[in-house]
Amino acid sequence: MSATIVEPNPAAFTGGDATFIEDFATLCTFGATANGGVHRLAGSAADGEQRTWLTRLLEQHGFRVEFDRIGNQFGLLELVPGAPYVLVGSHLDSQPTAGRYDGAYGVLAAAHAAIRVAAHSENGTSKPQYNLAVVNWFNEEGARFKPSMMGSSVYTGKLALEDALTTADPAGVTVGEALESIGCLGTGGGPEAAYCAEIHIEQGRSMEREGVTIGVVDSNWAANKYQLVVHGEQAHTGSTVIADRRDALLGASMLVVAAREIADRFPGVLHTSVGQLDVYPNSPVVVPSKVTLLLDLRSADEEVLAQADQLLHDRMAEIEQLANVSVEKTSSHCWPVTPYQPEGVELSEKVAVDLGLPYGRVKTLAGHDSTNMKDIVPTVMLFVPSVEGISHNELEYTRDEDIVAGLHMLTAVVQRLSEGDLDGK
Repeated sequence: MSATIVEPNPAAFTGGDATFIEDFATLCTFGATANGGVHRLAGSAADGEQRTWLTRLLEQHGFRVEFDRIGNQFGLLELVPGAPYVLVGSHLDSQPTAGRYDGAYGVLAAAHAAIRVAAHSENGTSKPQYNLAVVNWFNEEGARFKPSMMGSSVYTGKLALEDALTTADPAGVTVGEALESIGCLGTGGGPEAAYCAEIHIEQGRSMEREGVTIGVVDSNWAANKYQLVVHGEQAHTGSTVIADRRDALLGASMLVVAAREIADRFPGVLHTSVGQLDVYPNSPVVVPSKVTLLLDLRSADEEVLAQADQLLHDRMAEIEQLANVSVEKTSSHCWPVTPYQPEGVELSEKVAVDLGLPYGRVKTLAGHDSTNMKDIVPTVMLFVPSVEGISHNELEYTRDEDIVAGLHMLTAVVQRLSEGDLDGK
């Protein structure tokens, strides 16, 4: 990786665009790391600090801020009394030692877009049919609490509230306790949505490679995500005969290799990974008796995903025999390939043409809160380029001119959604 982080430069812009870049620079200070990234896990002190800052920003512009029962943060502006809302936003929580842009850009762009649309309504250049809601979804990343996209999953009814609130992190702190500690455990189920929009960095190289400023997302990749527990038996690493060992870490290691080998059988169309291993007892002189790991498979081709999934399960049975362990699947989090509503895609393309912004259709390989929202309301998902495709890394970077262009794009899309351009389509 050779990307170089350039500090946000408000002086290169004027008016509201300069203010946006200034606000982004401020947002980068919450949970800032020495290497230019951020570390702000869901429900942490840094998460609480940035939520407080966002509340102040929204309230300064006339929004009413509230939290729902799973800690989703909503900035509400009623333009049409009694009407449902256009929800626009992303997430502020991050992975450990992560980049500045993932999620956070989308929340701040949503706030500034909504502020601009509200101003257009006030001066008569826009006639909204719907209200505006800026949203900061809770625990999109799933780094501290599993599963990912927790806040939007509860909002959309895919995950039971009580199951989410009682989920604990590795230290035993529950979601409910973490939200209480930062003053973000609210009441109610959030505002009623009519439409939804989200903008995000691409987290890939395709847009940069093709010279595209705006990515119009038309579909997501399917994913099968499993939590697996490999069970073995504790033993002395020095004195226990190799043939007698039931080494859980050996079995887990075989699963890691198997995942990569399966990906190599479907080059370019299947991604696999193991991102976390928890080893017990994790002592230098003890053969591990238990290893918990998270393994995922992703593809835009559901037939390929099904084949890969079968290969994985076949390989799991072989590993149980080879390593003399048992493999337990304790949870799964799966979603299919589903398109974004074509009318939203077409609206976005028209807006990009009107603004003179180079655009192209793209798919999202990662999960986003909009992938939940599109299952209940028409939803628009937009991308801006990522330099070298770097993400979940402190070197993650998107150029100022691209995040400003994305703000202009999002503002126009939200205005048209709020004016009811998709009504009846």
